Amino acid sequence: MPPNTTASSGQKPGKSGRKKGRKARLFVLVLVLAIIGGVAYGAYWSVSTVRASFPQTAGSITLEGLSGPVEVKRDGYGIPQIYADSDADLFMAQGYVQAQDRFYEMDVRRHMTSGRLSEMFGKGQVKNDEFLRTMGWDRVAKEEYDKTLSASTKNYLQAYAKGVNAYLQGKDGKEISLEYAALGFENDYKPEAWTPVDSVAWLKAMAWDLRGNMQDEIDRALMTSRLGPQQIADLYPQYPYSRNRTIVQQGQYDELTGTFEGSGGTSGDETSTSGAGGTATGTQSSTAGSALESQLSGLQNVLDDVPTAVGVNGNGIGSNSWVVAGKYTITGKPLLANDPHLSASLPSVWYQMGLHCRTVSSKCQYDVSGYTFAGMPGVIIGHNQDIAWGMTNSGVDVTDLYLEKLSGDGYLYDGKVKPFTTREETIKVAGGESKKIVVRETNNGPLLSDRNDELVKVGKKATVGTSAPDRGDGYGIALRWTALDPGTSMDAVFAMDKASDWTGFRKAAALFDVPSQNLVYADTEDNIGYTLPGKIPTRAKGDDGSIPAPGWDSKYEWTGYIKQDELPYEYNPERGYIVTANQAVIDKDKYPYTLTTDWGYGTRSQRITDLIESKIKGGGKISTDDMRQMQLDNSSEIAKLLVPKLLKINVDDPDVREAQELLEGWDYTQDADSAAAAYFNSVWRNILKLAFGNKLPKELRVEGQCLWVDPVSTTAPVDETGKVLECGQRDADDAQPDGGDRWFEVVRNLMDDEKSDWWTTPESRNRIGAAKNRDKLFERAMIDARWELTAKLGKDIDTWSWGRLHRLFLKNQTLGTDGPGFLQYMLNRGPWKLGGGEAAVNATGWNAAGGYDVVWVPSMRMVVNLDDLDKSKWINLTGASGHAYSAHYIDQTGKWVKGELLDWSFSSKAVDDNTSDTLELKPSG
Repeated sequence: MPPNTTASSGQKPGKSGRKKGRKARLFVLVLVLAIIGGVAYGAYWSVSTVRASFPQTAGSITLEGLSGPVEVKRDGYGIPQIYADSDADLFMAQGYVQAQDRFYEMDVRRHMTSGRLSEMFGKGQVKNDEFLRTMGWDRVAKEEYDKTLSASTKNYLQAYAKGVNAYLQGKDGKEISLEYAALGFENDYKPEAWTPVDSVAWLKAMAWDLRGNMQDEIDRALMTSRLGPQQIADLYPQYPYSRNRTIVQQGQYDELTGTFEGSGGTSGDETSTSGAGGTATGTQSSTAGSALESQLSGLQNVLDDVPTAVGVNGNGIGSNSWVVAGKYTITGKPLLANDPHLSASLPSVWYQMGLHCRTVSSKCQYDVSGYTFAGMPGVIIGHNQDIAWGMTNSGVDVTDLYLEKLSGDGYLYDGKVKPFTTREETIKVAGGESKKIVVRETNNGPLLSDRNDELVKVGKKATVGTSAPDRGDGYGIALRWTALDPGTSMDAVFAMDKASDWTGFRKAAALFDVPSQNLVYADTEDNIGYTLPGKIPTRAKGDDGSIPAPGWDSKYEWTGYIKQDELPYEYNPERGYIVTANQAVIDKDKYPYTLTTDWGYGTRSQRITDLIESKIKGGGKISTDDMRQMQLDNSSEIAKLLVPKLLKINVDDPDVREAQELLEGWDYTQDADSAAAAYFNSVWRNILKLAFGNKLPKELRVEGQCLWVDPVSTTAPVDETGKVLECGQRDADDAQPDGGDRWFEVVRNLMDDEKSDWWTTPESRNRIGAAKNRDKLFERAMIDARWELTAKLGKDIDTWSWGRLHRLFLKNQTLGTDGPGFLQYMLNRGPWKLGGGEAAVNATGWNAAGGYDVVWVPSMRMVVNLDDLDKSKWINLTGASGHAYSAHYIDQTGKWVKGELLDWSFSSKAVDDNTSDTLELKPSG
């Protein structure tokens, strides 16, 4: 039976003004649609259609399956706090409420994780589905649910699914979300029931976007077509351990016991270097040659098309999280901050809510609040009544690509041909015929190369090492990835939500095997900590996982996994604070395992450290607002290095000199209204293009950007000068050089070598002379930047501002990007002019190869006050609702842009004081 509605009011009596305003907006909307979309569309998209899916947030609803009454209290931003008397009721209500606000988002993501996007969106998604079916996320999730998860976790997942399905019962598409009404024009798609496996599979999508160095592995291999080993090493410098501090500074690995000791006040002096460190220099490139370039180029094309779940296809993802002990805070108890940097999406990937047992007992164990994922029960990041925690991506290397010698129905392994493991998959297509594919796997994992014809049709003339098997028609590419094995991360979510101390939290964190995350911790007893959980592979000596490995040789198989008690952690370090911002976890000389060769380079982490220490050394105490202000720090570290050099360069052109003068006295702060920030970032972009971008292979450069270059192949057509025209092939948001802090380090290392080959560049089209050294290249970059901004912002530099270049657009991730124009108008919002920048603490990331628009953002911000949890603060990128034209669609965005935070109520009194709407969910009978 459909839910029994005994009161349908979603608004309280005093809100008629807002209601009238919303009706007016909807009336204008219908008129606009009638003009843009035509009379037929305009008539269909009536006010009732747009409003049909708005959730009921007040009154009462009867839900079959509840054992007792549940209250859903929403504040003025629509953020729900749920109160129940049993775990099952709590998670059932969570499923119901999230479905009310976000079911379309949930439905799209489960179709992505199961490789069934074609069922919703038609034949244009078949290639994506083929790739996702090859990965088999939903198959692994089902195995995880059947074999590895605890009984209690399964019960919670079942309760959550029951709540989602209670919401769906009796509703047609347009009553669930506006997007379903749009899909109704194209096909007869109808949402199906939610399952527990749908929730588990979401963790696979999360792991995919946080998978580590797979992109760097591909890029390094592609570079071999144009760059030599030393040049590639120049572009992947060592982590600057002497300048930017690691996360773990106290404690050491004990070789005798095989454990890591991170407590106490000692700092380990013992070193162990076996398997640690190292930078990729193309040591295995001889096994692939230019054929690998062709294979991986095809793979990159596939990866670019795969929809993102929480990030930017694994590129550029970062986060900030830090914790300060009570001895340095105004309250005398810890403060903990977190702001994960992810791709901007509408709605935001995060969903804020509280899950409260009215009385915490064995029957009802949770009193937790924070950020959740719509589609998953529990809280991912937040706090309960005793502890708080935050997450940043650790970046540890948990993926390896393997070259496979294919032979008939099998592959070569240690001199023998082994048969593939195969399965057949049927892809259903809305409005079209189904398609069958065969998925092949080697002992190293699924053959990703089967998903792109170019990957197996490579040339036979490429140079390979003498030990490599004959290429034949080309090597295949297989993926070994920890997330393709069943795990226990779902268990970890519930265990962390109810942990009450450091010991319990560490035990819970150990279950969080994929993706590996940096976890920071604080509790109400004034303890702080850090732990690195995760299923992290070990490799044979000499293999650091930095480039594709020969799958035909067993010596390159993973040798095992690092034990949990061997992984680095810290508890109550003497310095009184812990900072994680994707930097190296621990000094390579203090740890025997290689966690990755591709850390973030520590620019943000060191800036946060400096801000904390400047406050402490000045004798001050840190407040909640100080933590917020640190999150908003816009300082450009690369500007501090380059601007003094740029100001010393003599510029003849008065217009360029006028722009150069913007940098005089600039404090390196990238505010949205700063003309100096606009000019500097343009100069930085042009330095990167001239010094590095124009020398990279086409597979890494922006699609459509063409250059005349020396040919790699002797068969390529050339012009009269012997040059060949090569056009970039990569999406602008993923191209190189992206301008992140790896490139900061590249340029820093080359600054003293003023005549390095990297600083040379040919004469430009507008007859600017060839650059023969660093300062000449910098001069040319300043000239190019002046005229680039003249074209974009006008000749008058008084009108320039960073925010006019650096804009945020929020787009619905399906119909808002590929749907009809009128629908994109309905679903998308923006732009907003932002400050901040690449590798700033306020990390509004942009890709220097592609342009200035914002690519990823602090997807949320929070500061937890462990002295008084009701004085904690939080904000989301968008709003609680996924319904276009809901009052809560983007009602937090304006405050997010300004750097403001909302009050975060936790206690029952604080929640009651801030409640705007209360919905009672009642059991049937």
